Amino acid sequence: MHRRTTLIATLTAAALALTACGSQPKSTPKAAERQPARIVSLSPTATEMLYAIGAGKQVVAVDDQSNYPAGVPKTDLSGLKPNAEAIAGRNPDLVVVSNDTNKIVDQLKQLKIQVYLAPAAKTLDDTYTELTELGRLTGHGAEAATTVTGMKNDIAALAKGLPQRSKKLTYYWELDPTYYSTTSRTFMGSVLALAGLTSIADASVDDYPQLSAEGVVKANPDLIFLADTKCCHESPATVRARAGWAEVAAVKNNRVYALDDDVASRWGPRTVDLLRTVADAVAKVRA
Repeated sequence: MHRRTTLIATLTAAALALTACGSQPKSTPKAAERQPARIVSLSPTATEMLYAIGAGKQVVAVDDQSNYPAGVPKTDLSGLKPNAEAIAGRNPDLVVVSNDTNKIVDQLKQLKIQVYLAPAAKTLDDTYTELTELGRLTGHGAEAATTVTGMKNDIAALAKGLPQRSKKLTYYWELDPTYYSTTSRTFMGSVLALAGLTSIADASVDDYPQLSAEGVVKANPDLIFLADTKCCHESPATVRARAGWAEVAAVKNNRVYALDDDVASRWGPRTVDLLRTVADAVAKVRA
């Protein structure tokens, strides 16, 4: 549960930062004079992006949470509690981070290390911007452009293939078993909106509110998506076993979907896979 609690805290902090500063990358260094040969990624999403655009061979170290694709050079470096000396010890010529905890950006710059700050995306456009910037910085601009175009085409095709409805379907997105959820204002909320879905948590002033079991049951969502299957071992069966949940529309109609926690919490190229899962679920609901 500790890792999941940390994730929720990080998402909340990221949401606050994005509200204050906008969701575009806050540190966009000028194009490097030479292609970086030693990249350190302290963001699981950035790691996925770097490999997706063909920069994987330049990555010499990733943080302790990066786990995709298989075989990434995982280390004990932390993106949540970054240590400038430990990072510098990897002799990087480019470091990618998703937050500026402990003012790590300034610390690394003082050590003459180039840094790219790619915060949690608020929209898909933010994802495309980060992929494009990483492509430019690493010498893989063409591959990044291809990746972005592919994502846009796949997402457009998925959205177009869904049936038209007079009323939007509702969903409950579960971050953990204590009922932390997301609103339509978040990155994942914007992705699910492409499938014609609206969150039951939208009345909350927080982007990542903690709901109650009673509140979810009362909202009676059409679909439930579990983003806590790996961390907390939740499943359609455990949800059905919760007191009062058997009569919730999503449970009664077998519309509770177990997601991969990692895919469901990152904003990289695998967002297409997430939307495909959601689109498949939505397509099964009679229009």
